[in-house]
Amino acid sequence: MDAGPVDRLINALSSLTENAVACALVGGIVVLLFFILWKVFTGRRASAPPRAADLTIDVTGLGDQGPPADGPTLEFFNQPVRLMAVVLAPAGRVANLPPVNQWDEVYDAILPRLDKVVAIHNPLIRRWPNQVSARGFAHAFFQQVRIPGDGGKGTPWSSVAGVFKIEGRAMMAGLVLRTESASSLAQQIIDSEEKWLGCLRVIDR
Repeated sequence: MDAGPVDRLINALSSLTENAVACALVGGIVVLLFFILWKVFTGRRASAPPRAADLTIDVTGLGDQGPPADGPTLEFFNQPVRLMAVVLAPAGRVANLPPVNQWDEVYDAILPRLDKVVAIHNPLIRRWPNQVSARGFAHAFFQQVRIPGDGGKGTPWSSVAGVFKIEGRAMMAGLVLRTESASSLAQQIIDSEEKWLGCLRVIDR
């Protein structure tokens, strides 16, 4: 016996309700899965921020050579030294270092003919992030690039760090130096560009 109009309506509504419940259930599961995935990936980004650059230099890994016999002589307070490492950094929050192919000019701006020394001594070269002040950079340099002894005293190691200018723009430089044998040389802060010439010089042979 055929169902009446009321029964057919009830059956249709029942079927529609079941389909709607099924669709709502599937949709809810999909939304929940997306939410879980979103939390997982955003949680990973929040808990794992980008690692800061490692600025440390292990000077014991730079070698134990003294000043080379050939080429220009680099002197630190009148004592011949080998240039073991150079750290360069822009000064200011938005400044940048010149391109690498112009770094000979950068070395020469630190000290006349230092580019010739770099070519012969073949030091380790490092680029550091932007720095705010000469003294702040120097103290950070001495912390990250520790030399043996009491700041180098009584060892062949010494270092010098501070500000210089190239084409009117302030930059920062840190140099690690090594004499042939133990000396009284230590760490020197350069807080104005003209002071590089007061402690360092290059002598052509």
